[in-house]
Amino acid sequence: MLRGLSAFPITPVNAKGVLECEMLAYLTERLITANVQSVGLLGSTGTYMYLNKEVRNQAIEVAQAQNNGRVPFVVGISAMRTDDAVNYAKTARALGVSAGLLSAVSYTPLTDDEVFEHFTAVATQSGLPICIYDNPSTTHFKFSPELVARLAQVPGIIGIKNPPQTNADLQNHLQEQRVAVTAEFAIGYSGDWVCADALIAGANTWYSVLGGSFPQICVAITKAAQSGDIADAKALNEQLEPIWTIFKKYSSLRVTYEMLNHFEVVDVELPKPLLALKAEDREAVIRVLQTYPDGFFQ
Repeated sequence: MLRGLSAFPITPVNAKGVLECEMLAYLTERLITANVQSVGLLGSTGTYMYLNKEVRNQAIEVAQAQNNGRVPFVVGISAMRTDDAVNYAKTARALGVSAGLLSAVSYTPLTDDEVFEHFTAVATQSGLPICIYDNPSTTHFKFSPELVARLAQVPGIIGIKNPPQTNADLQNHLQEQRVAVTAEFAIGYSGDWVCADALIAGANTWYSVLGGSFPQICVAITKAAQSGDIADAKALNEQLEPIWTIFKKYSSLRVTYEMLNHFEVVDVELPKPLLALKAEDREAVIRVLQTYPDGFFQ
């Protein structure tokens, strides 16, 4: 289930926060027909923390109806209160979701023991398989190797979505985590610019922002890495270096919205209070996008 390319689409809502159902169904179908190995709904790219309970549940219903059981769905279930996260997880399970993506969101900084109890409660009370979402840039909580090892022993916690590592640290990070968990525990990474190397190094999963909107090239990289064609995987990834550069400079979320609009996949705007790129930054992004041949991003 948590293997290969897990593609994370946006959650398209209008200026009033109402879900654009047809648009989400269309984006979902793009991913399924591109043969992604799972769809990651309501992740950070899906702006889950900007959506109320009704919209989050509606998004699952719409995407799952379009999916009709064809690929596994991993859905963000994070909330600051444990009982809310449990309820999100129970609803996701009832709607046929394969796994929940749970981060340590909080207003008050959390301790390792608090996070352990939170994750254990969600996994055991909901019955939904749980993937740890380690996203310190937004939650300001970092999962220590010791905490990951503890959580990996909890029934129902089946994998982790790690933050990007530097190339120098990637191999050590992966090996350190691998020896601390069971063989079935899926280790994956976000930060698209490191994920080809992560797959080549032996990671199980690429949790992809770009793959959630433009899946074809990301599917090709993943298949090459999984089949052991390292040269091809690296060559394909090299073509995306300009994209990885603007992702890191302007944020992958804002650039993704700009790409979707520029290539006329959908017409969307970020949920408030998030703002689109400033004019000069938008122009810089468009200059990069114009260097690619027509049809490259599908």
